[in-house]
Amino acid sequence: MHAVILAGGKGIRLRPYTTRIPKPLVPIGDEFSVLDIVLQQLAEHGFDRITLAIGHFGELIRSYCGDGARWGLRIDYSYDGAQLGTMGPVLEALDDLPEHFLVMNGDVLTDIDFADVLASHGESGAPLTVATYEREVRIDFGVLTSDHGKIVEFREKPSYKYRVSMGVYGLSKSTLRRYTPGLPFGFDELVLDLLALHTPPREYAFEGYWLDIGRPDDYDRANAEFDLIRPHLLKGA
Repeated sequence: MHAVILAGGKGIRLRPYTTRIPKPLVPIGDEFSVLDIVLQQLAEHGFDRITLAIGHFGELIRSYCGDGARWGLRIDYSYDGAQLGTMGPVLEALDDLPEHFLVMNGDVLTDIDFADVLASHGESGAPLTVATYEREVRIDFGVLTSDHGKIVEFREKPSYKYRVSMGVYGLSKSTLRRYTPGLPFGFDELVLDLLALHTPPREYAFEGYWLDIGRPDDYDRANAEFDLIRPHLLKGA
């Protein structure tokens, strides 16, 4: 099984942690980087080929990961020097990928079964499978609804629940063949295009552990609770 890990971003939201180190290599706990955890998980789930799409501080990632042998993986690299968006780097590597493959962000901590995401995608026949998670957004203000200058509804500090993309996808080579490599192309553009074509993506709903460490608060939370979540993330470590 083959996975593409998107690890080329600048990690601007996570500064100052990413001023001197790429986001996938920021430490979690006392022993691991985020990328180390992800690679161990993929190996545990039966993946054997990894393409790392690198850009910002890419040589540090290449030096850290090498050929992937210490995880029992074979790693190759796709360099995203032009900041091609979420799916642009995947198009660059498309010829070297199998028909069905996993794509994921390099800053995700989760205990999702990556192999099951990919297997269910291949079985579904969908053009794209998106792993989703329910998040609750709390509004710290009283929310008003007005109509022609009159307040008609009021909610004090409401909460809203949404299903959000986890940054983990099952994809098919045939889905991406219509798009041109070398041009910026985002996940949002792909989803909107598939909807316009009446070939909607499939949802893989997940209720376990998931944390995107793209913001300092989430990164601090991941470190604070790592001793508790480590058995779920790294079952063999």
